[in-house]
Amino acid sequence: MKPRILFNACTPEYFFGEGCYITEWSNSPDDAAASIARARVLPGVTTRWHGLDGIAERYVILAGKGSVEVGKLPAMPVEPGDVVVIPPGERQRIRNTGDADLVFLAICTPRFVVEAYVDLEGPAQPA
Repeated sequence: MKPRILFNACTPEYFFGEGCYITEWSNSPDDAAASIARARVLPGVTTRWHGLDGIAERYVILAGKGSVEVGKLPAMPVEPGDVVVIPPGERQRIRNTGDADLVFLAICTPRFVVEAYVDLEGPAQPA
């Protein structure tokens, strides 16, 4: 890894098959220790149950209101400023319970790679 600043390094937003929109802010083999993505979930939408093999994830809620489920924990409300810690392999999903988009950062360590994504609901795969 080299020192650098990623000015406007965002890729275009895309739809991810679990049910949310993703904008990659930082995800490169040159910085394999972590990735940062902005996730956006539309009102009333619940993402699919999924897990990440070998990758820990943190959700940093930026805007909106939601309900998150991780592992065997009960559904818990989340709002801006909350941080959700998701150990590697734990099942997870999040629901937008508000009237506006639910927006959060998904910070993964090590960095997110699509091969680590495990859909726990069936044959649908990430877009």
